Amino acid sequence: MKPLSKTISTAAMTVALAMTGTAAMAEQWDMPMAYAATNFHSEMGVVFADKVREYTGGEIDITVHPGGSLFKGGEIKRAVQTGQAPIGERFMSAHANEAPLLGWDNLPFIATTYEQNDKLWAAAKDKVNAQLSDQNLVVLYTCPWPGQGFYFKKEVTSSKDTQGVKFRSYNTATATFAEELGMIPVQVEAAELSQALATGVAEAFISSGSTGYDRKVWETLTHYYKVNAWLPRNYVMVNKGVWEGLSADMQANVQKAADETSTACAAKSSELANWYFEQLEANGMKVEDADAEFLAELEVIGAKMTADWLAEAGEDGQAILDAYNAN
Repeated sequence: MKPLSKTISTAAMTVALAMTGTAAMAEQWDMPMAYAATNFHSEMGVVFADKVREYTGGEIDITVHPGGSLFKGGEIKRAVQTGQAPIGERFMSAHANEAPLLGWDNLPFIATTYEQNDKLWAAAKDKVNAQLSDQNLVVLYTCPWPGQGFYFKKEVTSSKDTQGVKFRSYNTATATFAEELGMIPVQVEAAELSQALATGVAEAFISSGSTGYDRKVWETLTHYYKVNAWLPRNYVMVNKGVWEGLSADMQANVQKAADETSTACAAKSSELANWYFEQLEANGMKVEDADAEFLAELEVIGAKMTADWLAEAGEDGQAILDAYNAN
């Protein structure tokens, strides 16, 4: 009979070797994300990574890199397309300049609630996914931000108060809003926003309460105007070649994790929407509905922006709006 200690030692070595083999076979995926680690999108990225690890039995191990720490926001899509990173997250409409259809979620005042935004995404999803597939990307899940409003360092009641203001833009839609209001658009990534505001590179911007809270903009700005112009979406994408290299079962497990995370992320976004406003107010900002004159001006600009988008997006863009309006 073998000594007990030797039996235990042999068993332990067998388990260790098995674990080492599993670790060696695991696919290591780095996942760059543009927003701070404390932002709910980034937190949900970690939730997604944990779910993938669980559902694939550890065969895919995702490491989340928030805050533009691995690739800056503007570099993430290209990094995933070219295989520098197998997976990543980006603001979908940030790519509207290269593919107008991807600006579907930045049509002002078309879908201003979470329910309407879900309906608009349902109408856009197939065409958007086909567009991204042509760019070597597969969409795993999307998640909406709360509604967009305006941040300023002074009271604003109409466009007469916005002339010459340096305005942080993050895509073509926000740059257009700036120009139509007589402001000067300045491209600034979220990770660089606090510094841009502190140094005067930017003096105003449009975003949700989330960005203002994450970046503590009350240190430089004073007013937030609720406009709810649109609810933009972030999307988690995977390199098409990497995705097609997975077995059908593995794809199903990753997609299960993605679907569950998408639902949880949308719920978290809705839950936090008003909380962000409370935090802005608690830190000294004045949070209020936009003045009627200002809102009327924004709606006129919004209608023009939608018409311009339809001209650029063509039949696919019109089909998205027709499907949205039909339901």
